Amino acid sequence: MINKDIRSYFPILNQEVNGYPLVYLDSAATSQKPVQVIEALRKYYEFDNSNVHRGVHTLGNRATESYEGAREKVRNFISAKSTQEVIFMRGTTTALNTVAQSYGEANVQEGDEIVITYMEHHSNIIPWQQLAKEKGAILKYVDLEEDGTLSLEKVRATITQRTKIVSIMYVSNVLGTMNPIKEITQIAHENGAVMVVDGAQAAPHLRIDVQDLDCDFFAFSGHKMCGPTGIGVLYGKKELLEQMEPVEFGGEMIDFVGLYDSTWKELPWKFEGGTPIIAGAVGLAAAIDFLEEIGLDEIEKHEHELAAYAMDRMSTINGLTIYGPKDPGKRAGIVTFNVNDVHPHDLATVLDMNGIAVRAGHHCAQPLMKWLQVSATARASFYVYNSEEDIDRLVAGLSTAKEYFNDVF
Repeated sequence: MINKDIRSYFPILNQEVNGYPLVYLDSAATSQKPVQVIEALRKYYEFDNSNVHRGVHTLGNRATESYEGAREKVRNFISAKSTQEVIFMRGTTTALNTVAQSYGEANVQEGDEIVITYMEHHSNIIPWQQLAKEKGAILKYVDLEEDGTLSLEKVRATITQRTKIVSIMYVSNVLGTMNPIKEITQIAHENGAVMVVDGAQAAPHLRIDVQDLDCDFFAFSGHKMCGPTGIGVLYGKKELLEQMEPVEFGGEMIDFVGLYDSTWKELPWKFEGGTPIIAGAVGLAAAIDFLEEIGLDEIEKHEHELAAYAMDRMSTINGLTIYGPKDPGKRAGIVTFNVNDVHPHDLATVLDMNGIAVRAGHHCAQPLMKWLQVSATARASFYVYNSEEDIDRLVAGLSTAKEYFNDVF
């Protein structure tokens, strides 16, 4: 287990909610921020705040160095070949939409196929729905196994020579399923398709090597990995990004503007229109430093252990159903569940009365809810600052909920 002292780096956790010490189990939605990230943001705004690339004064140079230094830090974090392959964006949603609107617009034609799965987040469904409607393409879904995992045989059966884009999440934000992205990428490439990876739930918790995965695009968000909101990353192979047109115009991304025509800067800046997300990049760099000091391998191990402990403890509660892989080694630190005859919102409300924060709802995954044959679920998601004691509090809170609802489950 990761040292419990790590919790002390997160000031927000040192509070009571409804008279109880806060137990935060909603990191899949957004993670909390350590003092190192908060201090990096404060320092930037207090001493270095300026626009980047445009000025020759000292503050402008400092801001530019910090911003481009953050890009190099991201490059190393995901093992990209070049900083030209690292595009700063508002988050995973913007990154996936950019791939659909730029690469998809230029390369998908009528009758072509786009392949995703039933477990995808809405951000990795709707852009492809819209592209398929516009182009007359066919949107296909890989069905799931009974335990919410992906079968490579079904992947092979779904991807064909007509497939142009395969877009799949690395880790499910509902089931916790860790998908075999490297193998799926190989199948996509064998059929001439590009591989897009929604890495929002993977980058905070697993060691990422985009060259080893060989994926063509990889998207993730800073706010789920101890960084600020409003900053994310689109990785793309240089040869593909160079062929793509920007989707946002003005400011930083231009090279020359004439009356009737304009040209764009080189990578990565041609995709970063307007004033970029400077403070966000600074905060993201600090978050990467924090996570790498702990070690991504240690984080993954810690979360597997927490998931195993949680599943073992929660399975003793009568009427509680856990969704996703039964083997904790096949899932990230996410346990999604329902309790008989109790709506997840009601359950989450009772837990909140005891200072325990979990997520309840469809988790931006309505097609998956339909596949699970439920309208909503409750979800506990763990991170570096969580411990077995937090899970014990969760189980105790569920017992309190049983009493509150008169033992209906």
